[in-house]
Amino acid sequence: MSRTWRYGNIYGYRNIGATIIDALDTLFIMGMNDEYNKARDWVEKSFDLSRSSWFPWKRMVSLFEINIRIIGGFLSAFALTGDPLFANKAYEVGKNVLPCFNTPSGIPYNKINPATGIPDYSSTISLAALGSLHLEFVYLSEITGDPVFAEKVTKIRGNMKRVKKPRGLYPTTVSTETGDFKSSYVTIGGGGDSFYEYLIKSWIQTQDMEARKMYDEAMNALIKNLMFTSKPSHLVYFGDSWGTTFVDHTFSHLACFAGGMFALGAFTDPTSGARPERDMQIGENITYTCRQSYVRSKTGIGPEDFYFNDQVEAMGINKAGKEYILRPEVIESYFVLYRLTKDRKYRQWGWEAALAIQKYCSVGAGRGYSGITDVYAENPEQDDVQQTFFLAETLKYLYLLFSASDMIDLNHWVFNTEGHPLPIKGKNPMFHLENTETWKY
Repeated sequence: MSRTWRYGNIYGYRNIGATIIDALDTLFIMGMNDEYNKARDWVEKSFDLSRSSWFPWKRMVSLFEINIRIIGGFLSAFALTGDPLFANKAYEVGKNVLPCFNTPSGIPYNKINPATGIPDYSSTISLAALGSLHLEFVYLSEITGDPVFAEKVTKIRGNMKRVKKPRGLYPTTVSTETGDFKSSYVTIGGGGDSFYEYLIKSWIQTQDMEARKMYDEAMNALIKNLMFTSKPSHLVYFGDSWGTTFVDHTFSHLACFAGGMFALGAFTDPTSGARPERDMQIGENITYTCRQSYVRSKTGIGPEDFYFNDQVEAMGINKAGKEYILRPEVIESYFVLYRLTKDRKYRQWGWEAALAIQKYCSVGAGRGYSGITDVYAENPEQDDVQQTFFLAETLKYLYLLFSASDMIDLNHWVFNTEGHPLPIKGKNPMFHLENTETWKY
């Protein structure tokens, strides 16, 4: 709306072209060649993460966000195009953030100043942040021949395997000093979400049986302790817990990725028995619940958080929870479920969401899309922010939902948590260095 850039502390208040990089693979997949070439040209001539910020006191960047959006964006662009520019840039950024891992436990610090290589020396990090590095770092080691990245995330995985888990659950805060949990809060939503996602997707990417076992055990624990069914509509959801005594019956838009995750887990299950059927049913049920959060609003768009109690089901009840910031997770699950089941209702649901987003979030031709502050309002106010993940995920998943199955085939590609497709070992030749064009780094 204001046509200005937006600084945020996850990017260290620096001009790094996050929207351009997050959109690279979307532009390429959609055949928007002019825009893609313009974006590539900007990356080649202007991208520099280590450039000093205009705000010396705010130079820190988030390891998690830089990895999933910037490194992930470059790696996906490389895998799709074979262009060595993107492999070089991914390697450059990867080396830039390595000092984050210089901790006693190997659990990384949250942030780093890429101009100086000095991390923030944070004492804790979220489960999602430490667990959402594996796909990118393993692939980065594969295409560069530099083992350091895979070694860092393998050490993290080993720590999370050994650490004591209450009731088999993973609390969301981990000590960078000891690698032990520092809280009792457990959620499948923000703070925990992509840790679980990367366990199953590591199995898909490299057939990592250790990751598969950890995923299966984690899902069994979540199902046993935190899965509920609402009344009277029988909507399945996961609550959040603090220890063993208090459960918050809240689900979030972020957590709606779990519909697709459970379906992928069932689809790729290496064992026999009833569990794949159970997990596919959970995936379908969660996706239906998230769909209900959309249809129960006036805009046809789901809220940031929605609740289950004696008065409401799948409805937002506080101001912050009623907003929509262009999140992709519900549409992501529609896409995954459609690809795996071919049930056309997921396309119908996705189309309805697309129409609602167009109606309420479009700012006008050539001006982009904005989040809205209240999905239950007749004429919701726009928040003047187009998140980078709107281009990286929301629009990409909508496009792929209506594309043929061989467009980013799930048998050959696995998506990182920012919607960037990465090649699968043994099924996609772009996974291996020897099968890519020779390039220097």
